[in-house]
Amino acid sequence: MISFKTWTAGLISLSTLLLEGSITEKNALTYFSNGRAMAIADSVSTRPDSTRFTYSTLASGFDEPMQMAILPDYSVLVAERKGALRLYDSRQKKLSTIAHLNVFSGIEDGLLGIAADPGFAENNWIYLYYGLGGDKHVSELARFEYKDGIFNTASKKVLLEIPTQRTYCCHSAGYLTFDSKGLLYLSTGDNTNAEEIEGHNPTDERAGRKLSDGQGTSANTNDLRGKILRIKPQPDGSYTIPDGNLLPRDGSQGRPEIYVMGCRNPFRMSVDAKNGFVYWGDVGPDTEVAAQEGKLSYDEINQARKPGFFGYPYFLGANEAFPKYDFETKKEAPGQNPDHPTNNSPNNTGIKNLPAAQPALIWYGKGPSKRWPMVGRGGASAMAGPVYYSDLYPDAPYKLPSYYNGKLLIYDWIRKWMMAVSLDQNGNYLSMEPFLPQLNVVAPMDMQIAADGAVYILAYGTNWFAKNTDSGIIRVEYSEGNRRPNAVATISESVGAHPLKVSLSAEKSSDFDPGDKLTYSWKIGKQQINGKQISYTFLKPGIYDVLLTVTDSQGAQASTSSQIRVGNDRPKVSIQTVSNQSFYFDDQLFDYKVVIADKEDKPLSKERVRISFDYLPFGKDLASVLSASDDDLKFAQTRKLYLSLDCKACHTVETKSIGPSLKAIAAKYQGQKQAIEKLPGKIISGGSGNWGSYPMPPHPDLSTGQAVAITDYIMSLNATLQSLPLTGKELLSAHKGKGNDGAYVLQASYTDGGTPASEPLKTSTFIALRSPRIEMEDYSEGNVNVVIATLNTGYVSYISNIKNGKFVRFDDLDLTSIKAISLRVQQHGAGGRISVRLDSKQGSEIGSVTIPNGQQQDLKTGWQDQSIPIKATTGKHDVYFVFENQKSDVALFHIDRMVFEPAGISKK
Repeated sequence: MISFKTWTAGLISLSTLLLEGSITEKNALTYFSNGRAMAIADSVSTRPDSTRFTYSTLASGFDEPMQMAILPDYSVLVAERKGALRLYDSRQKKLSTIAHLNVFSGIEDGLLGIAADPGFAENNWIYLYYGLGGDKHVSELARFEYKDGIFNTASKKVLLEIPTQRTYCCHSAGYLTFDSKGLLYLSTGDNTNAEEIEGHNPTDERAGRKLSDGQGTSANTNDLRGKILRIKPQPDGSYTIPDGNLLPRDGSQGRPEIYVMGCRNPFRMSVDAKNGFVYWGDVGPDTEVAAQEGKLSYDEINQARKPGFFGYPYFLGANEAFPKYDFETKKEAPGQNPDHPTNNSPNNTGIKNLPAAQPALIWYGKGPSKRWPMVGRGGASAMAGPVYYSDLYPDAPYKLPSYYNGKLLIYDWIRKWMMAVSLDQNGNYLSMEPFLPQLNVVAPMDMQIAADGAVYILAYGTNWFAKNTDSGIIRVEYSEGNRRPNAVATISESVGAHPLKVSLSAEKSSDFDPGDKLTYSWKIGKQQINGKQISYTFLKPGIYDVLLTVTDSQGAQASTSSQIRVGNDRPKVSIQTVSNQSFYFDDQLFDYKVVIADKEDKPLSKERVRISFDYLPFGKDLASVLSASDDDLKFAQTRKLYLSLDCKACHTVETKSIGPSLKAIAAKYQGQKQAIEKLPGKIISGGSGNWGSYPMPPHPDLSTGQAVAITDYIMSLNATLQSLPLTGKELLSAHKGKGNDGAYVLQASYTDGGTPASEPLKTSTFIALRSPRIEMEDYSEGNVNVVIATLNTGYVSYISNIKNGKFVRFDDLDLTSIKAISLRVQQHGAGGRISVRLDSKQGSEIGSVTIPNGQQQDLKTGWQDQSIPIKATTGKHDVYFVFENQKSDVALFHIDRMVFEPAGISKK
C-alpha cells in the first residue's frame, strides 16, 4: 500500500501530465492501477535540466538537405535533394561538395536517402536512394565507395530499381537505415496523384486513372511503392531476403522485399536497436471525410512489432475506414473491415486478400487533438527518430541522461517540434513530452544519435524547395557535473602590414554553469596577457599563433587558437560601373572600371592583374562557382564535376602521382586534334598503356558531354590566360537564345608579390549579372505558399495563398535604369493591390498595380502580364512586394514570375 503523501504526489504529477497533454485519461488510470503513482512523481521531478544541453551548428546553408550519415570520425555526409552530396569534415571543420549525382528532382523526387554501412570503417560503403536522372523513370538504391575523401562513382552497385511515375505529385519518401543485425530498410512513398482525389482517398478505379489509385501501389503486394522494404546487402552488391519479411521468399504472393505495406509517405523511420520494432512517420492526406477528430486527414507515428499491412489507402489512425467512393457516380458506400481488407482494384497486380490492418501508435489531424493536445494544429509532417537506450552508450561522454532510457524520439517537420515518447515494456504508448524545446529547430528533417552520445539534428530551413541559410547540422551534447566553458575568440584583423594593431575579444565565450566566473588568458608568442578584451600591436613581420584559454571557477578549461600574419597588407580591388549591377539586357553595353591599390607593391604588377568577363550557362549556383579558385570561370562547374570523381586520386594538377599531372596530359596532347577527340571516350571506358601499366578506371556514369567538358578543362590548364584592360565596355550578346538560367560575370583580382613573412595575398571581386526574369517562388523571405510545377498546373510553379498584409522580399537588387516590373498574374480570388517597396514592408513605395477579382478554374491558363511602372531609383535595395486588400480575408490572386524592364541604355 502506498502512503497518502506518495499518492498525493502521484496525483499532482498525473494532473500536470494530463493538462500538458503528455498522457491520456486512459493511461492515467493505467498508471494508478499498476501502482505507478510514485514512479510518475519521480519522473516529473527528475526531468533533465535544459541548460545541461549545449548545441552548436556544425554547418549551414544547405540546399534542401534530406538525410545525413554520421561517419566513425564524426564527419557527416548530407544528401541534398537536387543531387549534391555534401561532407562536413569533423577534423577540418569544413563543408564541401564531394559529388553531384544526376538525379530527377521534379515533384518531390531527387537524392532522398543516405546511409553508411555498419562496417563502413572497414569497407567504406555508402548507400544512396535517388530518382535516376534521364528518360528512364525509376528510383535506384545504389551502393558506392567513399574512401580517403573520394566518392568513387565508378564503384556504383545498383541493388534495387523501383519504377515510378513522374506525371503527378507526390510522395517519394526514400529514407535509409540499418538495424542492429545489419539489415537495410528503405521507405518508399505511394507515388500517387495527390491532387485530384475529390476530398477522398486515392482509389480512382476509372479507366485511364491508374496514377490516381493507391491500390495499385500502397496496397499492391507486387509493387514496391508505399512500403518499407527490408533486405540484407551482400558484398558483391546484390542482396538477399532475410527471414521474417511479410511475404514468402519465392514471390508467390508478391515482392519478398516488403516488410511493411499500406503506407502513404513514410518519410522518416528508425529501428529499435533492442527489440527490432520499426517506427516511422507517415504524412497524411487532405480529405473532406468526417472522422473521430475533425477530418480523416491524420498524420501517423506507426510502430511495426512484426511485418504487416498498415491500412492505407483504406484506413487511417486507429483503423478508421474511408468510405468506398465511386469516382464515376460520386457516391459513397461503407468502408472496408480492417480485419479482412481486400484489394479488388483493376490496378492491383498482387494478392486480393490482404493481412489485417494495423492501427497507428499516434495520429493527429490538422485541427487540435484531444488525445495528444501537445502536437498542436495546422499543417503537419510527422517523423519518427531513434529509440534511446542508455546502456548502448556505456562510455559515451555526451550520452543522454537515463531519464530518456527507452523513449522514442519523434518530430514534426512543419510544426517544428520534437517529442520524447514514453512506452511501456511491451511498446505501448504511455506519454509524450517536449524534447529540447529550447533549440527552436527550423524544420527538423533527420535525427540520429552518434557513438559519443551526441544528438545530431538536420534542419531543412525556412523555405520549401530552396537553399536556406537557417538549414544546417546541429550537434547537441549533454553533460553531468561541471561543464567546460566555451571558448570563442574574435579577432579584428588576421592579416596586415606592420605595425599591426589588433583587437582581441573573448566576449562570445560562455559557461552554462550558474555562478561560474570565467577568466581569460591570451598567449602570443612567449607573452601571456589576461583579460576578456585586449589590444595588441605586432611590431615585426611574422606569423603569430594566438591561443585563448578560458577557465571557469572549478578549473575546467577550454581553448581556441588563431593565426595572425603580419608584414603584408591585403590588396584592395573594386569595380566601378554606371550600368545595372544585378541584371543583363541583351545587346546592351556593360561599362566597367577596375581600381586596384596595394600598400607594398610599388608599382603594381600588371602580370598579376586578372580581369575576365564570361557568360556562364548556369545562374543558380553562382555562389559556389565564384568562391572556387579557378581563374577561368568557364570551367568552374566542370572542375567541380572533376573533383567529385575518383580522378583526383591518380592525377593532381601540377605534379605526377600514380598517373601524370593534368598539366602534363595537356602538354602531351597540345595541338593533336585527333588524340584530343579520343580522350572523352577514354575517360568513359577507361584504359592503360599510354602513361604506364597502371589502368585508368572507367567512368560509365559520365555522359559524352561531361567527358568532353572534362577534356576541355584539362586542355585549358596549359593555356595562357588573357586579361581584359582595367577599363572597358562589354556587349551583352552571348546569352541570346540560351534560356533564362545563364549569367554574366565580371571578375577582377590582384595577387600581390608577398613578403618574407607572408605569402602573396590575393583579393578578388566580381559583379554577376543575372536574368531579369525571376521566379516569384525564389523569394528570400515571405509568408505565402509555393505551388510546385506538376501536370495539373501546366508545369508552372508559382506563389499562392496571397492575402492582405502578406509579402515576399527579394534581397540586394539593383534598380538602376529600371523603368518597370512586369508580373505574370492569374486572377484567382478577391483581387487587390500589389505595392512595391524599398528595404522594408513599410518602406518607400516606388510602384503599384491593382489586380481585379476573378476565379480561374483551369490553373494552367488565364495568366496575364501586368506592368508596374517604377519610380527612378539607383543602387541596390531589398525589394518588397506587399499585397493589400483590407476588405477581404481570402486569397487575392496567384503570381508566377516577374521581369525587370530597362530604360534606354546605350547599345553598340
